[in-house]
Amino acid sequence: MYREVFDFLQHWQVRKNRKPLIITGARQVGKTYLVEQFANNFETFIKINFEEHPEYKALFKTNDVKTILENLGLEFETKIIPQNTLLFLDEIQACPEAILTLRYFYEKIPELNVIAAGSLLDHVLNELNFSMPVGRVEFMYMYPMNFREFLLANGENMLVDFLSSYLPEKEISIIIHNKLLKLLRKYFFVGGMPEAVKTYMETTDLLEVERVHESILTSIEIDFSKYTKNSQSDYLRTVLRYVPRGIGKKVKYVNIDSSVKSIYLKEAFRKLEMSRIVLSIPATSSSNVPLQQFLKNDVFKPLFFDIGLVSHLLKVRMINLENIMLANEGELAEQFIGQQLLTMPPFFIDKMLFYWIREKRDANAEIDYLLEMGNNVIPVEVKAGKTGALKSLLVFMSDKQKEYAIRFNADLPSITDVKASVKMAESIREVNFKLFSFPLYFVNFIDRIITEDD
Repeated sequence: MYREVFDFLQHWQVRKNRKPLIITGARQVGKTYLVEQFANNFETFIKINFEEHPEYKALFKTNDVKTILENLGLEFETKIIPQNTLLFLDEIQACPEAILTLRYFYEKIPELNVIAAGSLLDHVLNELNFSMPVGRVEFMYMYPMNFREFLLANGENMLVDFLSSYLPEKEISIIIHNKLLKLLRKYFFVGGMPEAVKTYMETTDLLEVERVHESILTSIEIDFSKYTKNSQSDYLRTVLRYVPRGIGKKVKYVNIDSSVKSIYLKEAFRKLEMSRIVLSIPATSSSNVPLQQFLKNDVFKPLFFDIGLVSHLLKVRMINLENIMLANEGELAEQFIGQQLLTMPPFFIDKMLFYWIREKRDANAEIDYLLEMGNNVIPVEVKAGKTGALKSLLVFMSDKQKEYAIRFNADLPSITDVKASVKMAESIREVNFKLFSFPLYFVNFIDRIITEDD
C-alpha cells in the first residue's frame, strides 16, 4: 500500500547531507513495512529488531561502528558496502546503546544508510542517561494512513487524481460527491491502521475489521507494562477509553474519573502522548505564528491517533454504509480533520495542533483548529452536516482581522466573500473575509487551493 512518506525516504536517500534517520510513530502505523519496501532500493538490507532478537544488543556495547558493521557482516554472511547497504534498527528503544551509536555512524561512516524506528521511542529518549546525538540524526514522523492513502489503497486512483487537480471554479456532481461521502464513512469506521485497511481490502468484512481493531487495542494495553508501573496501568486504560468520548471537549479530569486524583490522570495523558496514541490540543489566544506563544496552561482537548479505533471504542457499528450520518458524527468529524492535518507534509516536523477559545461574557467563542500555512494562521471550523452557525468564526475574524477561514462540512465546495455584523460588548463590528468551504473529504488536498488563491 502506497504511503506518502515513501517519497520522503526516496529524497532522504539521495541527499548529500543526510544523517541517520529515526522514524517515530505509534505502534502498528506501518513503520516496519515502509522500511522493508524501501529496502528494495538497496543491494544489501540488514534488519535488526531488538525486541525480537535481544541478543543483538551485545553488538552495540561498543561505539566502534566499524567493528559493529564488520560483526554484522559476519553474522548475516554478507559483504557490506556502506553506500549500497540499508541498516534498519527496528524497535531501537529496546537498545538505548544503539541510539548512541547513530552519532558515530554519521561521523565515521556517513555513506551508510541507517534507519531506526520505534513505537515507544519517546519514553526512552526522555529517560536517557547519556546525551541524545543532537545534530547527528534526523527524524521522520509517521501516522496511520490518511484518507488520500485510503482511497489509493481501495483502487480509487481516478478520484484522487480528480481531487488533486480540482479548481474552485469546477463543479463536483452530486453523484461523485455522494460517492466520496460514502467512502469517507467507510474510512470513519475502518480508519488508517494498515492492518485494518488491508483486512477490509481483502475481505470487505466489517466484522473482521473490528477483530483487527480489538487486537490493536489489546496490544497497546499490553505495552503499558513497558513504560509504567502495574499500579498505574489502570489510569492509562481509563484515559485511553475516555479520549474517544472527549474529542472536541475541553478536558476536565473530574469528568474522566472523579475517584482518581487529577495528578495521576495528568501523568497518564503524558504517557499516552509519549506513546503517540493520544494528542493534547492546547488552547491558545494567539492568532499569529508561532501559536505556542500564548498557550492557555492546562486547557486542552484530546485527539486519538486513529479514527477507526475511535469508532471501535465508541461501539459504532457500520452495518449499513449507506447511512452517512451517525450519533457521534460531530466527534468523528473533528477527529477526522485533526488526524488528517497531522499527516500533512513536511514529515520531518513533529506537528502540534491548536484551537482558539474566547471565554468572555459578551461573546464566548471557540475555533476547532488553527492551521499554520507558511507565515499565516487560518482558522478551521468543522461541521459534520451541511449547515451550521458561524457565530464563533465571526467573533474570531472580527477580533483577529484575518483574511481567510476554512470550513469543512458535508456540503459541496464553495468560496464565499463573507460580509457580516458581529455584536461585541456594546458595539457592532463589521467583518469581511473569504470563507473556503470544503467537503470533509477534501482536507488532504486543500493546501494547493489555498496557496494558489493566495
